Amino acid sequence: MKIIRTINEMTNKIKELSHETIGFVATMGFLHEGHLSLVRKAKEENDLVVMSIFVNPLQFGPNEDFEEYPRNEEQDTDIAEKAGIDVLFMPTVKEMYPEELAIKMTIEKGTDVLCGRSRPGHFDGVGTVLTKLFHIIEPNYAYFGLKDAQQFAIVHNLVRQLNFPLQVVGLPTIREADGLAKSSRNVNLSDRERAEAKQLYKSLQYAQKLLVDGIKNPDIIKAEVQKMLQKETNGIIDYIEILSFPNLGQISTIKEQIIIAVAVQFEQARLIDNILLQADGTKIDRL
Repeated sequence: MKIIRTINEMTNKIKELSHETIGFVATMGFLHEGHLSLVRKAKEENDLVVMSIFVNPLQFGPNEDFEEYPRNEEQDTDIAEKAGIDVLFMPTVKEMYPEELAIKMTIEKGTDVLCGRSRPGHFDGVGTVLTKLFHIIEPNYAYFGLKDAQQFAIVHNLVRQLNFPLQVVGLPTIREADGLAKSSRNVNLSDRERAEAKQLYKSLQYAQKLLVDGIKNPDIIKAEVQKMLQKETNGIIDYIEILSFPNLGQISTIKEQIIIAVAVQFEQARLIDNILLQADGTKIDRL
């Protein structure tokens, strides 16, 4: 595995290496099984796999501590090498942003729903850094987990509307045996909360069943999900949303591809989960 820290070396290395396709996995480090599932698929489908590790300051809001974001470069490097990464790109903030940006990217649609509602400017930062990384690495395929489906949708639209010559691939959420989406936040759950947390995915599966049974009114489905979560957990519901996907638009009846998403605040952890469905209720696992 080649470790690269400068943009110039990264662009030169891409030109030097013999490859037909490049699979790219963008991360902020502190690697876990979710990242590795993306790497495995990238390795299956490409002859060169590049991973980036960069904690991007542009996507942190005023109440989010960039300095406190977990980092472990030694551990991440070891995990990446064992996973079979060919090139690991780990630039500094100064390398990525050597001067104040003269151009500001603003994501206009899909940011005022789900988690983006409480994180203004977050996806502007995501769009900016990914635009830079896509230009530097020139991947054919970029792999993202569908656990953060809002991010996937925004990146999908970024690539499509700005004509990047690459395909964005969305892969299934990695789950525990009881269905709970794997997350570094899960360690902050108490034993009781951990037992309750599995109800997030169960509530989404229940929503899917309602759709399969013919209920097309999103308000009815959201109300049933809310009842279930209030009955089965002591967490505070942040949101329950049903939106078109990947456009993330409001709908009055379900007649297209959708996302059903929930967020629940427990005492020390805020958990999110979602399910992507066709209009007939068929589950979508890859985009």
